[in-house]
Amino acid sequence: MGFKQITFKEGVSLNRPSLFEGEHFLFWKKRMKIFIQSIDPDAWNAIIKDPFIPTKEVNDELVYKEWDKMKDDEKRKVPGDKKAKNILTSGLSSDEFFRNARCKSEKEIWKMLEFTHESTMDVRRGRKYTLVSEYEDFQMKNV
Repeated sequence: MGFKQITFKEGVSLNRPSLFEGEHFLFWKKRMKIFIQSIDPDAWNAIIKDPFIPTKEVNDELVYKEWDKMKDDEKRKVPGDKKAKNILTSGLSSDEFFRNARCKSEKEIWKMLEFTHESTMDVRRGRKYTLVSEYEDFQMKNV
């Protein structure tokens, strides 16, 4: 089986993520992971783990801390989450961006992209095998 060349219109850049326009998700996903990890490993952790949200307890309820109320170590963790979301959304076409606009965190965007595009490929692959099997059965019955 031959290898099909996959290219992106905008080419490759060390400063800008590859643009995902709805095709070749597995290729884009791998490239995006490498790109984000090269920019900031904390940004990649923000995608695979829950985002870091500094909170405080007020009247037995957790509320978000304001920036000026955060400790220094908390302030250092927050930019990784924001950077991850910026890089991730910068790599999406306008259609993909608006399809995932309701996602609140970068982790949620990543999971939604995986679900939308990997599930679709699995479904297509399963359907293809079913159709091939049905066709082969049909040929055998008619012979």
